[in-house]
Amino acid sequence: MVCNGWWSRDLRRSFFWEQSSALVSGERVWAEARAAGRTVGMFFFQQSLGEDVDFIVSPAHIHRHGGGSVLYRYTVPPEADAALKASNGAFPLWRYWGPLAHPKAGDACLRDFFAAARLYDPDIAFLYLPTLDYDAQRFGPDDRRCDRAFAFLRRQLERLADFASRAGAQMHVCGEYAIAPVSAPPAFPNADLRRAGLFSVRDVGGRSYPDFHRSRAFAMCDHEVAHVFVRDSGDIDAARDALLSTGRYESVNARCDGGEWAHPTAAGELLAVAASGSWCAYPWWTSRGEAPDYATHIDIHNKPGFDPCELFFDRGPWLHPRTCQDHSRVGGTHGRRRDIAFASTSPAVASCSSYLDFAASLRRTLCD
Repeated sequence: MVCNGWWSRDLRRSFFWEQSSALVSGERVWAEARAAGRTVGMFFFQQSLGEDVDFIVSPAHIHRHGGGSVLYRYTVPPEADAALKASNGAFPLWRYWGPLAHPKAGDACLRDFFAAARLYDPDIAFLYLPTLDYDAQRFGPDDRRCDRAFAFLRRQLERLADFASRAGAQMHVCGEYAIAPVSAPPAFPNADLRRAGLFSVRDVGGRSYPDFHRSRAFAMCDHEVAHVFVRDSGDIDAARDALLSTGRYESVNARCDGGEWAHPTAAGELLAVAASGSWCAYPWWTSRGEAPDYATHIDIHNKPGFDPCELFFDRGPWLHPRTCQDHSRVGGTHGRRRDIAFASTSPAVASCSSYLDFAASLRRTLCD
């Protein structure tokens, strides 16, 4: 996993926030334990649909043809959705992402987890809580307004710890994002590539849409990093020079140089890392009127890059609510290598210093 998005060189389009477990390769940390007869549940993990586990709960709303959506859960077994809806109602997707996203989303995840655990009693359970995702990105992790998110998380973890204690289970906690404060304007790699003549657009009704079929280079932006996909190897140096010449990037490295990010198919030919305190924004346009229609909406699947501006309403006097395009409002970001914290009732897991150590320790713990 090198990014929240995937670029298809065959289709020449990006796919963001996909939920298929087949996107994650490699043996699962629970494989040996499940082969030994233990049951496994996954709750609110993004790439869990189709996973080889016993129980799954994940938001998976249905888009209506005429607009709007049906709030729906994907569950294994399928009948679990009706049971969860009867006890907890529809999953509040508006709390999960967008301008109304709130730490209370973690409470909703927790309610579904407790209900599913009472129904199926899995031996091993993986639960993702989005509680810290929003305010730290909106305001920056050091802003006092983030205190409410930490207060929510503390209460949620206390409830989880009590649940684990009553069940005689171990509890392991891992924080993955390591959000850092934004202190500089964002970089715009697609705009940089467009100025260099490498990124192509087409004009549709006065709006600028990307033309990935003619583009020689394209940046798939994800927080502090951007994977740059270059069609012909002869353009790699030109793409790297176009980015580095702006002074807005800490580094722009080629995939052939190696590194953890250099996945042979999922990674770009280049990886751009924004300068310290900055981040990579996906827009290729320079004037607001040129922006495509989806720029002012929550549209996580059509936008060819992560857009934290979806956490804010546009302050303009619009007839219908819009998300903002003011990138200066974003207070926190993540993506570059940072220290990651682990907590556990198992000393072996609590002393981990990396994800690989955590995975290995967790695998041993699950097999005990």
